[in-house]
Amino acid sequence: MITLTQTDDDLRGILALQRANQVQNLPPDVQTRQGFVTIQYTLEQMRQMHELGPSVIAKDGDAVVGYAITAMPQTRRFVPELASLFDQLDGLTYMDQPIHELPYYVMGQVCVADGYRGQGLFDQMYQHHRTVYGGDFQLLITDISARNTRSLRAHERVGFRPLREFYEPGAGETWIVVAWDMQHMTF
Repeated sequence: MITLTQTDDDLRGILALQRANQVQNLPPDVQTRQGFVTIQYTLEQMRQMHELGPSVIAKDGDAVVGYAITAMPQTRRFVPELASLFDQLDGLTYMDQPIHELPYYVMGQVCVADGYRGQGLFDQMYQHHRTVYGGDFQLLITDISARNTRSLRAHERVGFRPLREFYEPGAGETWIVVAWDMQHMTF
């Protein structure tokens, strides 16, 4: 079932799935084949993000088996790990308009649990984002580690297109900023 976060249990389910898929918790071969996530949010950060815009989750019964975290621009104030992405967006344009002047939000992270991958949940969660937020927001933007080729391919399949690549010394990662125009669907 694809739905929005509603309870602290939903948020805790996201955090548990997040911990299981942290880059430092996965062997390199699993990272390459299955992908990984790099940020570990706190429950309080998740609550604050939820208040600004509930996240999309996939559930099997009561278990969260996938998530696509909504991070509205105000998230920048209380999630320092996303600051570099928001800083990048301040200097980018889309269709000759500064992104910060367009209605956009950020995908704070997306993940599907092992055993549920390859069933279309990734695409379904993004389509649910478009259904819920596409009327109010034009762009959904995220950054993806250049090493995470599975995630890059999956985002391209949904319709995300690259905007910029940057290196973040603190994380030791090269990131590719990608955007999905939920209203126009083409670049």
